[in-house]
Amino acid sequence: MKTVLETLPQTNLFELIFQSIEEGVFTTDFEFKITSFNRAAEEITGFSRDQAISQRCFDIFRTDHCQKQCALRNTLTKGIPVKNVRVNILTREGVTKPISVSTSILRGRSGETAGAVEIFRDLSSIEELRRQMTGGRSFESLVSRNREMHDIFELLPDVAQSECNVLIQGPSGSGKELIARALHNLSPRKENPYIRVNCAALPSTLLESELFGYMKGAFTDARRDKPGRFLQADGGTILLDEIGEMSVALQAKLLRVLQEGEIQPLGSTKTLSVDARVIASTNQSLKDMVEKGLFREDLYYRMNVITIELPPLARRREDVPILIDHFIQKMRLKTGKEIQQVSDDVLERLMQYHFPGNVRELENIIEHAFVLCKSDTIDMRHLPRYMLEMIPGRQAELDHSQHFLDYAEKRILEEKLKECGGNKVAAAQQLGIHRTTLWRKLKKYHLK
Repeated sequence: MKTVLETLPQTNLFELIFQSIEEGVFTTDFEFKITSFNRAAEEITGFSRDQAISQRCFDIFRTDHCQKQCALRNTLTKGIPVKNVRVNILTREGVTKPISVSTSILRGRSGETAGAVEIFRDLSSIEELRRQMTGGRSFESLVSRNREMHDIFELLPDVAQSECNVLIQGPSGSGKELIARALHNLSPRKENPYIRVNCAALPSTLLESELFGYMKGAFTDARRDKPGRFLQADGGTILLDEIGEMSVALQAKLLRVLQEGEIQPLGSTKTLSVDARVIASTNQSLKDMVEKGLFREDLYYRMNVITIELPPLARRREDVPILIDHFIQKMRLKTGKEIQQVSDDVLERLMQYHFPGNVRELENIIEHAFVLCKSDTIDMRHLPRYMLEMIPGRQAELDHSQHFLDYAEKRILEEKLKECGGNKVAAAQQLGIHRTTLWRKLKKYHLK
């Protein structure tokens, strides 16, 4: 008796195999237009087959090698296969993902060249293991080797699976929106909408209509019904960014949403049921605002079921080197430039800087440097002007910071050398610095 596979036509069998393998596979013609795209390729890149077919591969399969070192182009033009080249891609959702790429000529039945085929596999889990082994860790789009941040990473999956309200507190630019998005992506609501509302960007009257919507005729320019952001987030998650800027009157209406699960659009006499998980973020102390009468106490305790406190970058300076590397990789994908690193002087200056704008400011500094840098290394001349000037009154603060940084750097070096059994070459590789830089620092701190 024949098996199911034996009864399938050969073309159907090949398609079944093509769609079942775990590696991503796509083929192109001579103009680099995608002619086939399997299921694993969809999962890894975030693009569907219909979105990919007939598009040029570099528009879909966006890697940091597309501009100058495209493996597929080299294979098509020179006929030389490529095996297991590590590259980074930018997924449809804008997430950087490491993969391993192999390419080969695609041949027809008579041996003629018909295009090229690329096979790739996701290295994210391997990279995550490597980061953990080298003291760093990534979570969603967050990277850190700081203990406080690691504690937050461990907390996020459990918080995400719950339906409780979450309050994220931290200074501007510290990554509050990234934490909120990670909570959504890890939750059962991940397939439903994620909506962000900046409560500081609109006056109270406009913010109310933005959140709850309005009915036709509710005010002069209301020519049609408009659903609010809460309805748009139904079944998903809504982030109320900078909730401390919301007026006390509007806070009362928000409290009703949290208590009753109902909203009332402007101009309507009816209430509508809504099921949206609420996450709030602020760079202020809501507890202090409650004491001053600027924030409702009942709303504060309703929102404050779980509070996540993000430390400023100045309190997690050990993250500066890996954040620099993270943003360099991100900008390489965005710009196609082959910039690899920052110079030792730049790293030292960034390690000394107090970062009032936190992680966002560091990202902006690297983006600024990418505009000016023409080589593979970012030098001091590529930094923003304010980074090169000594701010009056900051010298004592910088001296204190330098003392702390020296202590932290020495401790990191000692721990890494211990992990590597005294192997300085291995320690330099894992720290992401040149071995001569490591030897110079060992001499500076009198470490053997």
